[in-house]
Parts: sequence; structure tokens; C-alpha cells
Amino acid sequence: MLNGLFVLVTLVSILFAAFTGQMQEMTDAVLASARASVDLAIGLIGVMAFFLGLMRVASDAGLMASVSRAVSPIMQLVFPSIPAASPAMSAMVLNISANMLGLGNAATPFGIKAIEELNKLNTRTGTATNAMVLFLAINTAGLAILPSGMIAIRASLGSLNSAGIFFPTWFASGCATIVGITAALLLARLPRYRVTEPPPLPAARPSQDIETERAAALSPLSVPLSRRLIGWGFWIALSFLAVSDFLFRTRTETLLQVLRDMASFWILPALIASFIIYGWMRRIRVYDSLVEGAKEGFQVALRIIPYLVAILVVIGMFRASGGLDLMINLIAPVTTLIGMPPEVLPMALLRPLTGSGAMGVASEAMTTYGPDSLIGYMVSTYQGSTETTFYVLAVYFGAVGVKNTRHAIPACLMADAAGILAATFIVNFIFG
Repeated sequence: MLNGLFVLVTLVSILFAAFTGQMQEMTDAVLASARASVDLAIGLIGVMAFFLGLMRVASDAGLMASVSRAVSPIMQLVFPSIPAASPAMSAMVLNISANMLGLGNAATPFGIKAIEELNKLNTRTGTATNAMVLFLAINTAGLAILPSGMIAIRASLGSLNSAGIFFPTWFASGCATIVGITAALLLARLPRYRVTEPPPLPAARPSQDIETERAAALSPLSVPLSRRLIGWGFWIALSFLAVSDFLFRTRTETLLQVLRDMASFWILPALIASFIIYGWMRRIRVYDSLVEGAKEGFQVALRIIPYLVAILVVIGMFRASGGLDLMINLIAPVTTLIGMPPEVLPMALLRPLTGSGAMGVASEAMTTYGPDSLIGYMVSTYQGSTETTFYVLAVYFGAVGVKNTRHAIPACLMADAAGILAATFIVNFIFG
């Protein structure tokens, strides 16, 4: 489906640009988008190398197996075809948690690790499994607890209620997640997609239990007392400093601002410290393990460059040709009937295509109409409760060479549509 969509959008963009006299603009957009896609991929190399290195440390220390065991009762309900001991379980949990906490690009390496582990259970190379599609549907639904990035932008634009999008974002992203999961499960049952479904593995492979065995071997009693004392001492000191920072900030900022800032700036360093300390306490050679994982991350980042170039160039062509503006003009009369102002339509249509473009449109709308206007609340909620679907599909499937995406695109777009419609409803209900 992605192949047909790519061809269709490319040809339509060229024809429309020729019809409207935008050929020069589209030519410039092709070159600019190609450069931007490579710049984006290069920017991801460092992030992916470091965080996949941390994942390797956690894996070698048995932390991934421990997380898998802890969440397996819940995850097995959603992903019954995935063995409970599979590292994919813990990687998916870390990815979803990072997205929920608004950690941005830090979630991408966890997601790529998850899709790589899911691909190890795939019996048909190059074809997406039902578990892959379901994971991406959850991912692109953008379930968010702490939309810290958008809250910070609202505050910088002078919002008097920058955190006012908390509940609307929870509601909209929750609806999107429910629809995404439901769509992925139901579409998988259609004859068209059942025919292409990879058959299950004949039996669980022994290698899936390696991390579990390692975790069992490294019991708490095997950790030297001195390392346990140092590890716990570090966390006591860090907790004391966090409480001190919290009390100091409350003197000059509101409680909500303090919680937002601390969640934005403390979670990621705490996560890094958790992996490093855990690996060190388990007597893992942390530096060597991280470097080995970083090498893998570097190779993955290089593999996804062609996929990013293809998807971002065709999106740039569509925007430059005027096709997006035409689509907005055609559907504006319909969306107005459901309480979606024409001014927010560019944001709704761009969000699944390009994160930076959607962020720019949201910032421009809030600057023009005010962050606390109905339009300001609506674009903020759109940004916080949906995901850049085609970017996620290109990066994740590109990392493992999936070409037959099966029902991934319709499931993810249904989740996006549900998030946009739910955001429109709840913002009108609360602020309209």
C-alpha cells in the first residue's frame, strides 16, 4: 500500500504543480526536502547510537528481561503472539512510556529496538506481522500523559493557561489509542490481509530465553554489597537533590510549572542513570557494552536514510505543488460543520506527514490567534495527541526492511483521524 500511495502522491503532485504553475517551487522543494531528510537522519545517528547502547547495557545486565516479566501479564493480553520472555516486550514498554512522557526522539531508539526484536519472530522477511502493525498503531496514536513540548511552546507565547491542554490531550490521545488498537485487530481479520499474514513460528526458540536466564543468574545476592551500597547511595543523593530543586522552584513558580519543568528535564537523565547504575551493579562492563550497542545504532541510522529521503521528498512535493491547499479548500465546508475551524485544517492534515511542518503551523496559529484562543487550544491538542505517522512508518519499517506494510497505514491513519476528531470535540466542549 505504501508503494501505491507513494506513486500516486508523486504523480498527482507533478500534475497539479504543472497545472498551477508551481513547477519551480516544487523543484526547489524536492532538493530542499532531500537535504532535510539526510540532515534529519544524521541528527538521529547520535541519539540512536547512544540510546541503543544503553539498551545493550540493560540487556546484558538482565534489566530488559526483568521489565518483560513485570509487564508480561498486561502485554500478553495485547500481544498474545509474542513470547513473554521476548526482549520485544520490554522495548515496546520503554518506547510507549517515553512517548507518553514526551521524551521525543529518545523514544525512537526504543521503538526501533522493539521492531527489530519483533522482526526476529517474523517468518516472512519484508512483510509486517500483526504484532508490528499493532505496535505501530499504538505508537502513532500518540498516547500522551505529559505533552511537555507543546506546553513549553504555549508558555513561551504568553499563554495564561499553558497546561490547559493536559485533559484534552489525555482524552484525544486515549481515543486515538483505542481506535488504533481496534482498527489493527479488526483489519487483520479481513481476507485481504489474512492472506499475507506471516505464519507463526513453529515453536519458541531457545534464544528467546537468554535474557531471562541471565537475569536469573544475576540474582541480587550475587551483586557485591559495596556496589549495592554505592548504587543506592547515588539514588538517595539524586532524590535529595530532586526534592531540593522542587522546593526551591516552588518559591518562584506555580506548582504546575514546577511539575512540568521537572518532568521535562529530570526524567531523561534519571533514565540514563538507571541503565548505567543497574549495569554497573550487575558487574557489566558498561562502557564496552554501550559501545557495542552504539555500533548497532549507527548502522540502523544509516539504513533508514533511503526511507526517510523517499517519504520526506514526496511530502515536500505535495506541499509545494499546492495540493495541500486544494485539499483544505475542498474539505473546509465539511469540517466546519463538526466544529473544526478552517484555520486549524493545515495542522490536522500536516500532522501525519511532517512533525516540523505541523509544529510550525501550530506555532504560527497560536501567534496569530493567541495560545488561549479556541484555535490555539485546538492546534496544541492536535500536536500533543497525534504522531507523525508516515515518518514513524518510514523509520521503523525501514530499520528492518519491511516493504509489505499490510494494514499498517489504514490502522495508523484511523488512529490519527480519531485523535483529531476527539481533540476537536473536547476542545469545543471545554473552551468553545
